[in-house]
Formats: sequence, structure tokens, C-alpha cells
Amino acid sequence: MKRYKMLILLPDGKIHKLEIPPFIKTSFREAPLTAAYLAALVPADLPIDVRICDESVSRVPASETFDIVCISIITGTAPRGYYWAEHFRSKGAKVSIGGVHATLLPEEAAAHADTISTGFGEKTFPELCRDFVAGRLKPRYAQPPGPQDLSGIPFPRRDLLKKFGYMMPNSIFATRGCKNHCDFCAVVGANFGWSTRPVQEVIDEVRTLPGKHFAFNDVSLCEDREYALELCHALKPLKKKWGGLMTTKATADEELMNALAESGCSYMLLGFESVMRKGLYTMRKGFNSPDNYFEVCRRLHERGIIIQGCFIFGLEGETMSIFRDTVDAVNELHIDIPRYAAYTPFPGTECYRRLNAENRILHRDWSYYDTQHVVIWPRDMSPLELDDGLKYAWRETFSLKSIRHRLSTKRSVYAVALAGNLAYRVYLPKLMRDKARFPEGLDVTRRIAAEPVGANITPDVAAEKEALCI
Repeated sequence: MKRYKMLILLPDGKIHKLEIPPFIKTSFREAPLTAAYLAALVPADLPIDVRICDESVSRVPASETFDIVCISIITGTAPRGYYWAEHFRSKGAKVSIGGVHATLLPEEAAAHADTISTGFGEKTFPELCRDFVAGRLKPRYAQPPGPQDLSGIPFPRRDLLKKFGYMMPNSIFATRGCKNHCDFCAVVGANFGWSTRPVQEVIDEVRTLPGKHFAFNDVSLCEDREYALELCHALKPLKKKWGGLMTTKATADEELMNALAESGCSYMLLGFESVMRKGLYTMRKGFNSPDNYFEVCRRLHERGIIIQGCFIFGLEGETMSIFRDTVDAVNELHIDIPRYAAYTPFPGTECYRRLNAENRILHRDWSYYDTQHVVIWPRDMSPLELDDGLKYAWRETFSLKSIRHRLSTKRSVYAVALAGNLAYRVYLPKLMRDKARFPEGLDVTRRIAAEPVGANITPDVAAEKEALCI
């Protein structure tokens, strides 16, 4: 019987990566689950040999031939994904494209592939594999949006991922989607809904992970309070250390915070997003309150939990002072590992629809849509000023002076937080050397000449309640 060669490819995303040619190529992030899960979903009875390539840490086997290449793309990697799609199609392979970007813009993705997959793939990917072997690939496989039944999902094929390719090799998920409505979030734009995985199945998988450390890659792990408490109580006996993502509002729950700490939580990523109320309101993240940021940080720090705090520049109401104000706040709050991003209108999101209606999207070269490049017209500064401010914040925050100020040597997690800061200091030169900050030919030195359409629209009461998550 003929055996088929399948390549599952994640195209390169060029941010937050450590490269020391020719030997070291490591991602600052946790190991991605998409490719490993797709590999696990290939039916065992099919004669398919699977290979995974994450281009951010490995060289794409461009000279080899495959029978089918499955490419998963996010917006920032879409052009690179389309490049590889055309390359492998020219060598005779069938190409399938899936991922969040293909879900948001299926017609665009379809122009570069033999078939596309939208939504998640627990139900559709096995079907795609069987249809491929039978020679009857359909042009589209669509798993319906919204909540999903997450029971019985096979464990991902971590054995196929590059060893030593990620700072956190052990990644896992317990929940999917988010209950919030942040206007910039592609998860919300793709209508993934909110789903929880059976706690015992999560625990069974955690037990298989080597070592004492792992990370949840869930968008907002603590959205369902009762589920989060059940998960924490089940994790506690394992005596492992872990990290994840949650919103600032979860820190108001003392019982939940204690449960997180007792379960082994050692770090949390929180989207503070802005130190200005107006920007938070506009992005529909009104449940964040800059007045409460000190209390948020205190509750996490006193439990020994490292804070990885994210901030976004380019929001409504911001002037050139926002960069200095944010850096000062990060230092005053003692954010252990800060991260900065440019406000990015991913297609399909409310942010995209609003800025497109206001004619404030600079261009649609998706390769720049990685949150580290400016792709919009800000309200009260030029795109170039926003870019300069973004780089200023990175540079000032990861100076040795700032690191010494923010990190306390008295805390047990000092070494881990220091390692995170030093990793971003490695990233800084790459950011500063990047000369292609904008596509050629754009005038990014001027501010928008006239007030855009929709600038004075006042949200109604219902929209306000939704923004505040009331």
C-alpha cells in the first residue's frame, strides 16, 4: 500500500525569537499546540507519515517532496504561508490552509490552496485526511463556530516538535475562546465562543508532561470561576509549576487567587493594555481600571506570582506623553516582565471594522500585522511617531536600570523574572535594527488631516454596558 508524506507547516513569525547563527534558533514563546494536535488527529489506520515544521525554529524542507502540505496561518504569517503554499503546489503537493487567518478570510486563503479549513479541526481534519487518501478532497472543511465539545481530544504529538526549540516546551490547554469582547482580539472575531475541557482529561495530560514546569496557552483561563477553581484543586496534588493568561478582573477574587497560588501558578500574563481610561473604553476593555492596577499587582506579587504585563499603544486619546507615562507606570507597578504592542486591526475584528470605516488603516500587507509594526493612523500622532514611541518604551523598560528597579531580589521567583527580562534584552537589538518598519512608499510622517468618519459617535447605553462587561 502506498504511504503518503504529510508536512504540517507553521510559517515563520519573526518576533520574539533568539537566533545565534548557525546553531541556535529558539522561540521565546511556549511550544505551539496547533501542529501537534493536527498530527494527533490523523487517523491511525491511514498510511500517512507525518512531519511537523515550525519555521520560526526550523528550516522548511523546501527541496523535499510531500503528497500533502497542511499550513496553519495567523494574520502576520499569512503571506509567508501563501509563499510556501505556491512552492509546494509547484512540486505536485496538495495544499490545505487553515488557522485563524483562514477562518477570518476564507476566500483569500482559498486562492492559494487546494482546500481550506475554517474553525478548529477536531471533527474536520480527520475527514480531510480520509478524503485526501481517497482522492476526493473537498474545497472547504468548516467546523462550526461557537462552543465545542472538547472531551476525548487526543493528546498532541509533542514528539514531532523540535527539541529545545522553545523556552517553554510543555504547553497545554484547558479552555477555548473567551467571554469578553475586546475589539482587537482575533479569537472574538473568529467567533470561537467559550468551551471548557473536562478537568480530569487536562490532569491526565499534565501527568504525561516531563519535568516540573508547564504553561496553559488559553486566552483567558479564569473566565469560568467554578471551572478554574476545580482545575486548580485538581492541579495542586501534582506539585508542578505553571503559568497562563487571565484578565485583571480575576484578581479581585481572593479565593481564586489563593487557589491559583496553591496549585503551583508561578506566572500570569495580564492585558493591562493602557494607563488611560479612554483607550480602554474604546477597545471594549472597560473592566480594566488603571486606578486598580496597584491592587492587581499586589495581589499577585504577595502570592509569589510573576506578572507578565501587556500594554498597547495607538489607542484613542493618546498623545506623545503616553509612552513616558506607561514606562513610568510599569516601573511603579513593578511589572516583572512587560510587553508592548501596537494597536493592530486584525481582519474580522470590531477594531478592523471601525478603523476601516474611519479610513485609518495604513495598508493591508499582512506580514506587518504582528503587533510590533504600526499599521494604522493614530488619532493624535503620526504613524512614525507611534513607531518611535513603541521602540522607546521597549528600550527604556529593558534598560538595566529599569530591570533592577522592577525586580525584587527578595522574591523567590527573582531568577525566573530576571531570565525573562534578559531574553527581551536579546530581542531589543533586532527590533532597533529593523529598517523595514513600513512598506515602501507610504507617507508616515504626517498626522491625519481631518477628523475621520465616526470620530464623534457616542456609544449607546447597551454598548457602554458591553464595553464594561456589566
